[in-house]
Amino acid sequence: MSMDFMSAMEITASGLGAERMRMNVVASNLANARTTRTADGGPYQRMDAVFRAVPAAERMQLHAQDPTARFAYLVEVPEIRQDGTPGERVYDPGHPDADGEGYVTLPNVNVVSEMVNMITASRAYEAGVTVMDTLRTMARSAISIGG
Repeated sequence: MSMDFMSAMEITASGLGAERMRMNVVASNLANARTTRTADGGPYQRMDAVFRAVPAAERMQLHAQDPTARFAYLVEVPEIRQDGTPGERVYDPGHPDADGEGYVTLPNVNVVSEMVNMITASRAYEAGVTVMDTLRTMARSAISIGG
């Protein structure tokens, strides 16, 4: 049996889930772009969603022997990784989180870069939705041809 409609839906759904996770991480980064104190005591550290391609045949046993399955990959997010880049230090002696010299360490979040990440994740998500819609239309057409 070759890769079928349900396989294509599962592959697309994995991409949608990964991009949704990426958008959540970016939203968290943007929401905390000025958070100078966390439960760990320091400024918020930017987070990144790590994507990993997983061969579809590994996850969909039905297609383990299908030669075309070797070209199909699912997407998973195995981890959310903290960006260890230091944040900018700004002089603000009146800030409650200022050190003894009057400097505050800000989060390592670049709002412009995060907005670019949000836009690309959003566009990738929209593309996945378009694929799902196309697959659904193809399935309806196949049913109407057969019926």
